Amino acid sequence: MAPRTVTRDRLAGAARAALGGGRRLETVERLAGGSKKGVYRLTMDDATTAVAYLWDASENYWPTVEGDDDPTNPFAPGCGIDLFEAARARLDSLGLRVPELHLTDRDHTHYPADLAILEDFPGEHLLELLDRDPHAARPVMERLADALAAMGRHRGPSFGKVGLIDAGGVSGAASCEQAALDFGLRCLTEAASRDGRIAGARERLEQRLREYAAAVRPRAEYAVVHGELGLDHVLIDRDGNPVLIDMEDLMYFDVEWEHVFLRIRHPHGQVRRLAVGGLDEERLALYTLVQRLSLTAGPLRLLEGDFPDRASMRAIAEHHGNEALALVAVL
Repeated sequence: MAPRTVTRDRLAGAARAALGGGRRLETVERLAGGSKKGVYRLTMDDATTAVAYLWDASENYWPTVEGDDDPTNPFAPGCGIDLFEAARARLDSLGLRVPELHLTDRDHTHYPADLAILEDFPGEHLLELLDRDPHAARPVMERLADALAAMGRHRGPSFGKVGLIDAGGVSGAASCEQAALDFGLRCLTEAASRDGRIAGARERLEQRLREYAAAVRPRAEYAVVHGELGLDHVLIDRDGNPVLIDMEDLMYFDVEWEHVFLRIRHPHGQVRRLAVGGLDEERLALYTLVQRLSLTAGPLRLLEGDFPDRASMRAIAEHHGNEALALVAVL
């Protein structure tokens, strides 16, 4: 569903409650990139800025399918104020830099949807800085590596969304690798229903998924994993610290999942400084194919709605579909 117009008048009360000090909301600007929630920059009449998150059906471009709202599925779409607050609290407890919260509103006092207003970082994200000035980005990358190390050292009591596990819940699958296999098979089914090339290779792709999963040896150590950690999801504060955003998918899971995503998202070596040793090759193989299928099926599903940047979604689906097919040598 396409986002509705969010006017200054509709957020004026929330902005005043969050930022106070006699300020008045001057402008509201929708920021690009959000597909599950609305992200808006609020600028006050004294140039103070903040960011508003709106979790509302009118802000979610994704067509819904059965199971999207299953909290026991680690790979269900991460969306909602509860997941956001739990993820932010966990990262903060590990000493990571996260946006300060100015206001949360579950009661819809200020807006007819769940709302959070948080600290703004209006400059470049880390990928932009790295592309523009690799030397200037180096200390930020080093601090991000330290942050990832802290996440990797922490051990969750079980695996799954942080919002579920920290509230005492339990994931539905028996293990990380079983959850990933189940997710990969669902993505394969979805992708095959929309892409003839994937449909033609479906049996071989399923066989390869099952082979990779069978080769994974049991493990019961679960680190903190962002889930979608691209360098464009890392902002920079005034002191040069990396700031993690888009954190609703935060999980306790295999650290290999994070590093597969980083490699796929940044294939040209931008994340060399974030590499770690000791990763399990069997898990890397399984998670690479699962994520390739996810990045094929997800964009194709998104295109069935009214997501505006359609060319980029088609390109993503095409690229990762090709990469998945290459893994079974049926291009």
